[in-house]
Amino acid sequence: MRFWEAWEPGMRVVVRYRNGEGSFSDAVGELVRVDADGLEVATRRGPVAVAAADIALGKRVPPAPPARRGRP
Repeated sequence: MRFWEAWEPGMRVVVRYRNGEGSFSDAVGELVRVDADGLEVATRRGPVAVAAADIALGKRVPPAPPARRGRP
């Protein structure tokens, strides 16, 4: 079993994956889908689907800090 297959939707995670440009990117957010084909993370910028073959690293992370209030 690969490490991310033990994760469950709803967890907050960070996943480092190979992007199409030959470098790495990170997706941080709530795990939406996880299966043998890969996973999907709901990030602040929208959903990020990551194929299993592209996943390099990942871990669970604590909840996001509360939003800061703007200056008056």
